[in-house]
Amino acid sequence: MKIGASLFLVALGAILRFAVHVTNTHGFNIGTAGLILMIVGAVGLVITGLLMSTRQRTDVVHRSRTGEARTTYLEPRDTVEPN
Repeated sequence: MKIGASLFLVALGAILRFAVHVTNTHGFNIGTAGLILMIVGAVGLVITGLLMSTRQRTDVVHRSRTGEARTTYLEPRDTVEPN
């Protein structure tokens, strides 16, 4: 779950919990459904934050014959081809 989806669930849950007032739902509590959506969205935000903070990035510096340096940022699943 990405950050946008988590924020959407939190916002939708807050709307259902605090802004919608239905008097007759016959066994379905909209406020409880909103609370569940907010909890799921918050858990998604925490998990996404943890995964993003543990991501590794590798910096590879390439030097040309003239001495100019060029930095390439590689993600963990990228591969480096030998020159």
